[in-house]
Amino acid sequence: MRLLIDYTPAVRQSAGIGRIIRGQVQALIDADPGYNIRLFVAGPVSQAEQEAAPLPLHTVPFLSERNLVRIWHRLNIPFPRLDWFAGGRADLLHATDFVLPPASARRRVVTVHDLAFVRYPDAAMPSLHRYLNTVVPRSVRRADHLIADSQHTANDLHELWQIPPARISVVQGAVDHDHFRPRTDPAALQAVRAKYAIAARPFILGLSKLQPRKNFARLIQAFHAARNEIALPHQLVIGGSKGWLYDEIFAVVQRLGLENDVIFPGFVDDADLPALFSAAEFFVYPSLYEGFGLPILEAQACAAPVLTADNSCLPEAGGEAALYVDAGSVESIAAGIVRLASDEKLRRSLAAAGLVNAQRFTWERSAQQLIAAYTRAME
Repeated sequence: MRLLIDYTPAVRQSAGIGRIIRGQVQALIDADPGYNIRLFVAGPVSQAEQEAAPLPLHTVPFLSERNLVRIWHRLNIPFPRLDWFAGGRADLLHATDFVLPPASARRRVVTVHDLAFVRYPDAAMPSLHRYLNTVVPRSVRRADHLIADSQHTANDLHELWQIPPARISVVQGAVDHDHFRPRTDPAALQAVRAKYAIAARPFILGLSKLQPRKNFARLIQAFHAARNEIALPHQLVIGGSKGWLYDEIFAVVQRLGLENDVIFPGFVDDADLPALFSAAEFFVYPSLYEGFGLPILEAQACAAPVLTADNSCLPEAGGEAALYVDAGSVESIAAGIVRLASDEKLRRSLAAAGLVNAQRFTWERSAQQLIAAYTRAME
C-alpha cells in the first residue's frame, strides 16, 4: 500500500501533537507493515529537519506553510496537490492534524485530536476559532475515516457531529520510555533547578502552553487557598511558552501577591523534562478539556505523583494512578493540593502506580492501533 502521511506537525511542533506524530510514524516504520510510506511537509524544511526525519521529506519548496494553508483552506483551492510533490497518487492519505489537504488518494484519513474549539469556544482566539469551525468539519465530511486520540474524543465526534462510530478509530499516543524515566542523580536535579531558577524548596510543577483551557488562573487561586490553609512551603512552577489570552494568568499572580511563589520559567527543553518531573514533589494538570493528556503519562513515567482533572480524556490517561479534582472548582483543586502536599504516603503510592500505568502506553501499541485504523479505512 502506498501511504502518504502529512508529517508537518512533527516538524513544526516540538511538543503535544508534534510529539505524538513523531512517535507514531517512527513506530509505524519500526513495525514494518509492508507499506510504501512517504512523508509530506507543508512549506520548506531545513537541512537539519530533513536529516532528523525518519524518511525523506517531500515538500512544496516555493510556498510557505501559511500560504499553502491559505490556498488550500481559506480560498478552498486544491492547488498544489500533495500528489504532485510526493511521488504520485497514494492509496491512503493520512492528514495528521485536523485538516485534510488536497490529494487524489484512493482513501483519506484525518486525525482529530480534540474538539476543544467546539466545547470551549471562548478559550481560543476568535480568528482561530472561526478557521477551525470552517475547516475541520469540512475535512471530517470529506474523509473516509477518522482517527481520535482518545475514546472521549471519539465520543465527542459522535455526540457533537453525529459521526457514526464505525467511521472512527481510536489511536492513542504513548511515552518514550527511554527518555521519560525517573532521574535520581542529585547533580542533575540541582542543575535543572538552577537552569529554571527554581528555589531550594519543594515545588509543584504545572506544564503547558499558557492559554485559558489549561486552567492556570484557577490553579494559582487554588495554590493561594492551599497556602492559607496549611502554610504550604512550596513554590508553584508553571513551565510553558506564552500561547494566547494569557494576561489573566499573570494578573492573578499579581492580585494575590504571589510573585515570589509562582514562577514562569518559559519553554522547557525536552531534554530537561524528565529531571524536572523527577525534582517536583508532584505534577498538577487541571485542564478544562484535553484530547489525550500526554503530559500526565510523561510525569507518571518519571515517578511524579499526578493531580489532574476528572474531565474529558484525562481519566483515560491517568487511570487509577492519579488524584482527580473538579477543574471548574478552585476549592476542589485546592483540596487536592493540600491532600498531596501533606500526605507523603499518598505521593509514594501514586508515584508507584503511575510508573505501572505509564507502561501501558507504548509506541509499539500505538503503531498497531494505527495499522488497524488504516485497515478499516481501506475496507
